[in-house]
Amino acid sequence: MRTSAALAVLLSLAGSLCAAQGRPGAPMSAIGWLGSDNVPTVMPAPAPMIPLKEPPTASSGASPEVETLPLGAPSPGAAGLLPMSVTGLPRSLWGSSETGTLSSLLAAVDPSEPALSALLFTLLLAEADAPVAADGGARFLASRLDRLLAEGAIDPALALIEQAGQIETPILFERWFDLALLAGRDDAPCAALQDQPELSDDLPTRIYCAARRGDWDHAATVLGTAQALGQLSERDGELLLRFLEPELAEGSPPVPVPPRPTPLQFRLFEAIGEALPTQPLPRAFAATELSGTSGWRAQLLAAERLARRGALSENRLLGIYSDRKPAASGGVWDRVSAVQKLDAALATGRSDLVGPALVKAWPQMRSAGLLVPFAKLFGPRLAELTLSGRAATLATRAELLSDAYEPAAQKLAAPKGLMATVAAVAQGEPPAFVPDGGTQGAVARAWSGATPPEALRNMLAEGRLGEVILRAMALLSSGAEGNHEDLTEALATLRAVGLEDTARRAAIQLLILSDEGAPR
Repeated sequence: MRTSAALAVLLSLAGSLCAAQGRPGAPMSAIGWLGSDNVPTVMPAPAPMIPLKEPPTASSGASPEVETLPLGAPSPGAAGLLPMSVTGLPRSLWGSSETGTLSSLLAAVDPSEPALSALLFTLLLAEADAPVAADGGARFLASRLDRLLAEGAIDPALALIEQAGQIETPILFERWFDLALLAGRDDAPCAALQDQPELSDDLPTRIYCAARRGDWDHAATVLGTAQALGQLSERDGELLLRFLEPELAEGSPPVPVPPRPTPLQFRLFEAIGEALPTQPLPRAFAATELSGTSGWRAQLLAAERLARRGALSENRLLGIYSDRKPAASGGVWDRVSAVQKLDAALATGRSDLVGPALVKAWPQMRSAGLLVPFAKLFGPRLAELTLSGRAATLATRAELLSDAYEPAAQKLAAPKGLMATVAAVAQGEPPAFVPDGGTQGAVARAWSGATPPEALRNMLAEGRLGEVILRAMALLSSGAEGNHEDLTEALATLRAVGLEDTARRAAIQLLILSDEGAPR
């Protein structure tokens, strides 16, 4: 079990949602009714329940299907690594929604801003009851694991499934096995499969695990039989044959690479000496580069890829950036050099060195989509110096994109235009001027009396809080693409359910990162 080992990763993933929690005068960072007494709640009165317009008689004499679960039965779907005391989310987060609906939303939502990525991770890892289902929430847990896998959050996903207890269903074993392969820790699922063969009828999995448990003869027998009966694809058969008999690979042509390899295929290619590059593969495979066995460039590219989605903390990113001196130039090497020079300049405390280093590093990190991790790393340190000109402008933006956005806004002297809206939102106040249109106007209206759309208010009245949050995230992504009404409604909804901190961060990030007139 590595639940405790993954705790630092989990807390960093939830940082955006929980950073302000417990700080006097801080904006609400969780559900309003669990927040501090000295923070004004923005939760409006619940919308009245709308009576269902149902016919007075049944259309069929058949008995309705009812989901049942034995009393006291364990519910794997309720597993979570972030307790309510950390997230502020109620245990009833998912309970009133349908599993199918939630699974579709979890698969489809595409966070447009880093603040929403942090919120998504918090939802995925939160301790909360699953929707009532006969499988104890196994399908819902599988959906959460699928999304964590897609984001590249391998260690948290492994910790989550281990938190669920003994794996007794094929749907969860499949996820456990994939995650364990990517983490390089497949002993436990293979041991479980040996004790419970019913967990998987996938022949490549059974052959591989038999070999990993030392039963090479059995693995070879099953492989030969499966090939004779045509039960394996040609590619899987060749990979497994070379895995069991390495000498057969000598002088043989490479095995054709599938466009989307499974984690098992990925590890088999690696085992036979034909390791696949992870850059063209889905994000989940990037995590394999951070084991310490890959080259530095591969680690850097993987770390950046994961950091963009919040699956890697900014401190871990800085650690990989600082590992050694770049021996080349261009691309990632220029970013590494710029970050190292800024870090070194900040260590001196000299503004004359920090200013030029910041001006050079900012466009490097902006082009890589890493300004928010960059700002979290350096924003507070930059705020301690007196800079001038362009460097001062960039330092202010960095602090606004960091966790210290509210103090940064309070220090702004008579901000104008875009920065006036940013400053007001950062302090949870309606902007003095609300533009007629555009992204800035849409954001401003969310703090100027806007309310959630009626459909989402009705869902809240029905207790479908988690579903409402996911739908608000989807609305915000639509709003970021130019649908301004969606943007206003999304931010108003996040504020209405008490996610004020997330709403502020998302709005600030959207305004600053999309500002075409910003210094580059």
